[in-house]
Amino acid sequence: MITAIREVRRAKGLTLEDVARRCVPPTTAQTIGRLETGTRTVSVGWLNRIAAALGVEAADLVTLPDRVDLPVTAILDGRGVHAPRRTTTVRPPQVAPGQIAVTVAGGIGDYRAGDVIWCAMLAPENFATALNRDVLVPQPAGRLAFGRMIGCKGSVILLPPGPGTPPQTIKNPAWMAVAMRLVRDLQ
Repeated sequence: MITAIREVRRAKGLTLEDVARRCVPPTTAQTIGRLETGTRTVSVGWLNRIAAALGVEAADLVTLPDRVDLPVTAILDGRGVHAPRRTTTVRPPQVAPGQIAVTVAGGIGDYRAGDVIWCAMLAPENFATALNRDVLVPQPAGRLAFGRMIGCKGSVILLPPGPGTPPQTIKNPAWMAVAMRLVRDLQ
């Protein structure tokens, strides 16, 4: 298996020791180095541990022949734009299990026509993690509500996008999907 552990670690500005300390349970920098270079076999367990330590998905650490990475040509920060010091790439987003999409047909609030909002499904016990985030919530009769969740004690209270829109209360929804990524074409 070809991994991108070293590339991801370097792109995040971490040392072998940093990653080793972040692993649960912690390991040694030498072990991380051996896993990066392939002198030690990377099991699924190790892949998951290192991915968690790096704050990425395990799939981001595996080089797949059918997935094209984008070369990073420039870095934009508070100092302006500059070339990266070393060759690096970024991985395009991948769909994860439990993700759904909302397409925006007409601009409203922060969203523009043509936007695609990627959402992750949440079970009721996890609703509180989406407080102050945009969510999609089912309503009776097959309707849906979308907006900023401003309350979630028993009922979910949403503030729909757009000026002057009153809050909506949805009682005991079966599920919720929280907005995780905005895909917008710049034209």
